[in-house]
Amino acid sequence: MDLKGRVVQNLDLKGKRVFIRVDFNVPVSDGRVVDDTRIQKAYKTIDYVLDQGGSAVLASHFKRPKGTGYEKDKSLYPVFQYLQAKYPGIRFAESCVGPATEAQAKALAPGDVLLLENLRFFKQEKANDQAFARDLARLADVYVNDAFGSSHRAHASIYSVPRYTRAKAVGFLIQQECENLSRLLDAGEHPYVAVMGGAKVSTKLSVLENLLKRVDTCLIGGGMAYTFLKLAGHTIGSSLFEPDVQEACRYYLNTYAEKLVLPTDHIAGAEFAENTPPVAVNGPDIADGLMGMDIGPKTLAHYQQVIAQAKTVFWNGPMGVFEFPAFSKGTMAIAHAIADSPAFSVIGGGESGQAVQQAGREADIHFISTGGGASLEFLGGVLLPGLEAILQEEE
Repeated sequence: MDLKGRVVQNLDLKGKRVFIRVDFNVPVSDGRVVDDTRIQKAYKTIDYVLDQGGSAVLASHFKRPKGTGYEKDKSLYPVFQYLQAKYPGIRFAESCVGPATEAQAKALAPGDVLLLENLRFFKQEKANDQAFARDLARLADVYVNDAFGSSHRAHASIYSVPRYTRAKAVGFLIQQECENLSRLLDAGEHPYVAVMGGAKVSTKLSVLENLLKRVDTCLIGGGMAYTFLKLAGHTIGSSLFEPDVQEACRYYLNTYAEKLVLPTDHIAGAEFAENTPPVAVNGPDIADGLMGMDIGPKTLAHYQQVIAQAKTVFWNGPMGVFEFPAFSKGTMAIAHAIADSPAFSVIGGGESGQAVQQAGREADIHFISTGGGASLEFLGGVLLPGLEAILQEEE
């Protein structure tokens, strides 16, 4: 993807206050950050701004507040406490807008860092309110977006703040995301394999359409497999079925019959519960009273073989209910298979990224996207609002 030179390296940052939209929506338990992956990935851009003589105003959402004001369990204060080890002089703003916050921002000297409180304490953030965007923009001279995982949302801090700042660009994380995801669209080396799973087909229609035009093989697993299997004439018991996407799925089955590979056996259960006993189903048909919960051993062996021969692999979505140990084998084995493969490998964030992390194989994957939904929309051919805001010409 052509970023038209709108990258942080091309900005004059000396003496500038830089509004950096980061994604610090990280897991917190008992007031402590328990997974700092997204925070770690933001450091390169923050450090660059500081090294160039700028100061950083960090802005993020956190969890899903009501948008009606402060909620203690959704405060970014635990993230602020975590960041103190990296940036000892960091300051915390108790709101993201308002006179007190503006005064804190204007008092920043080169090398200083200010973390704003949760953007979504204000309903205006998700509503893309222009007055709210202007209030945020007043905190800085320059805007940098490095929150790829939020860039598919046309929220105020993502889509509108850039138009009210003097200069705008993307940070190093978004540059890396665009480079690696674009490689899947522009120059995937063959054999090129997509592994698609997760609960629903409906969330992946556009990316399926775009990837099926490019890949040699698309291996289907997870809950989304059962809609395809039913339309292919198989029984699926009480497995997940999405009637609203039948037309699209029939189109894929007919148009890409040689590329689309469905499970030939399953691990099923009588109910969707962690303690339900796993039942091996040795063929593609699932009997009444059972629901598919994981791909079976024959399917797994075939998928492993296809992945081993690939030169490009993209994976998004677990092969089963991998949060239940009895139904995690397929997902974890696919994580290891992709990590063992010499192929250029990209994981589309979300649960697939969690599975790779759980398997301890992050270092063996070429790139793990920080944005599940954002990566899917990008690969579906959508110009993400967060990128559109940076690339659009000045008014």
